[in-house]
Amino acid sequence: MKTRSFESVQVGEALPELGIPVTVTLIVGGALASRDFTPVHHDKGAAQAQGMADVFMNILTTNGLVGRYVTEWAGPDALVRNVAIKLGAPNLPGDTMKLTGSVKSK
Repeated sequence: MKTRSFESVQVGEALPELGIPVTVTLIVGGALASRDFTPVHHDKGAAQAQGMADVFMNILTTNGLVGRYVTEWAGPDALVRNVAIKLGAPNLPGDTMKLTGSVKSK
């Protein structure tokens, strides 16, 4: 894939939507990879004791997936300077994480 040039990116441009199936493996693997050993990310009983239905994704995994989303759109040599994430609800196994975005400034 070729990296988009700065000139080809337009303010207001929408990135294509991306759906990522959320699995227990993705949640636990992301938590381990980011060294987040908080039990609610790998122990269903601990998550349920906190009022959740199941384990849930940590913010570092979410941020990593957002980075993947942006660089898949912009290209492998793109420099991402700022990302703003709005979390609406926790990602649980069986969900589909839906990523959308737009260029706010250059």
